[in-house]
Amino acid sequence: MVNSQRPSQNSQQHIQHLLQLFNNRQLDAAISLGKDILKLNSKLALVHSVIAAALSLQDRQLEALPFFEKAAHLEGQTPEHHFNLALALTGLGRHRESIQSYERTVRLNPQFVVAHFNMGVAFLALNEYSQSIASFEEATRLQPTYTEAWGNLGVAHQHAGMLEKAITSYQKAISIQPKAKLYLSLGSAYQNQGNLSAALEQYRVAIEMDVRSAEAYDKLGSALWAQGKVDEALKAHETALSLDSDFAEAHYHLGVILQEGKAYDRAQLHFEAAKIHDWQARCLYCLYKSKQFDAFHARLLIALDAPHIEPFIATLSAHYSAQFHTPDPYTFCPNPMDFIYHGHISELDPSLFGLRADLLADILKTDIAERKQGRLYEGIQSAGNLFRRDESSFQQLAACILQQVQKYKETFGHSSCNLIQQFPNDPKFTSAWFIKMRKGGHLSSHIHEEGWISGSVYLAMPDTPEGALDGSIEFSMDGDDYPKQSTHFSVKVITPKVGDIVLFPSSLFHRTLPFESEQDRVCIAFDIRPAPQRTAIASQ
Repeated sequence: MVNSQRPSQNSQQHIQHLLQLFNNRQLDAAISLGKDILKLNSKLALVHSVIAAALSLQDRQLEALPFFEKAAHLEGQTPEHHFNLALALTGLGRHRESIQSYERTVRLNPQFVVAHFNMGVAFLALNEYSQSIASFEEATRLQPTYTEAWGNLGVAHQHAGMLEKAITSYQKAISIQPKAKLYLSLGSAYQNQGNLSAALEQYRVAIEMDVRSAEAYDKLGSALWAQGKVDEALKAHETALSLDSDFAEAHYHLGVILQEGKAYDRAQLHFEAAKIHDWQARCLYCLYKSKQFDAFHARLLIALDAPHIEPFIATLSAHYSAQFHTPDPYTFCPNPMDFIYHGHISELDPSLFGLRADLLADILKTDIAERKQGRLYEGIQSAGNLFRRDESSFQQLAACILQQVQKYKETFGHSSCNLIQQFPNDPKFTSAWFIKMRKGGHLSSHIHEEGWISGSVYLAMPDTPEGALDGSIEFSMDGDDYPKQSTHFSVKVITPKVGDIVLFPSSLFHRTLPFESEQDRVCIAFDIRPAPQRTAIASQ
């Protein structure tokens, strides 16, 4: 009896012919012959693997998957078969399953460097940063000159909020093999840290290395805009589009700058070209601010077909409904004034010399740049994201805030609105910054387009006369000079004390009332929303 797992002399010749067809990229012929061989002997792992590879090269990933799975099953102790199966699963976006196959690969061959690397990429796609970091670290341990592993280790550290480690990893990758993409990542880490001058330096190096990089000019423009250099920022984004007229990020960022400059028609054209992030909401904003109400309403009806999860659209829909006396059809949070939460963080009590003192000291001593913005008067706002910095005070405060967010959800858990019912169990800070105001300081009415829940924690408040509202935060359904007729919009004012926290839907207008005290008003503001998907620098 012939062993069914061992090819006969004749089948060996067929297999040699199969390999020759595959190597010559005669893929259809290879697939056909391979299937014929399997009709005679279905337990040849090599044949399953060749068929799978040929199908993959033809972008027939779903057809290839069963052949990869069969090869791995037949020769379960061969790490390459599990690795190939993992690659196929990764290509189909089935990251959890791919990780299982990568884990089998490295159990069989702990020295399989690329398997460790790809497993790190898969964990990164799932926002599981500690596992991703461990995988990339193992890849760099096994191969210290693995540039892509160092670079992606930086990505994982950056998204885990470990910016100093991210910077170190990017710098290590650059020391091995300088690439424009790595300088862009390094610049992004510096910008996230609030170090705009260092970020600009890296972006300019990237441009020197690749003068045709639209991404580099786009990132340069974003950093310049954060510095308040509007004309230079516009020029950088326009240069990006001259290099790649379809570059969505550059269209979007250019649209934001034009929108801020009230060039609504031009801004809308760029948002239409971008079609990323909250572009639909920003198109609606441009129509509404330019009083094109019929066009706004028609576009709003289209937006209602998508899930009602965008605070920016919620703001616009609510304002339009109030102004034209129609029911608000957008269900993100139809009555945001009812969802304001005023709490207290005991760790920040003025009587305690601890976290509050550390926060104020770190705000003063860190190298965080000022972010220019037109709504703030007699004050400064920090750039970057404080909660992605390494100072322990910021990390402790972030943990305290998340405890308050849980209380917020419990307080309003009875609500059927999407804000509460669809809010994730593991929300992320999309941004966090400090605002320090002096005498006469105030912040004009605005919303936070990038959040679901926004809030402020108060570290220092000016002395005010009893009953005065100086330095208070005022909420309303109206603001930002939205066009309106005679409609009256109610307001609610909260006068916070040191250590207080105020949480509210990001769709709600709010402003800081002016104060005349000689004492500074210091708060840390933030936005929270569901975690975004992460992108690695490169995978193999």
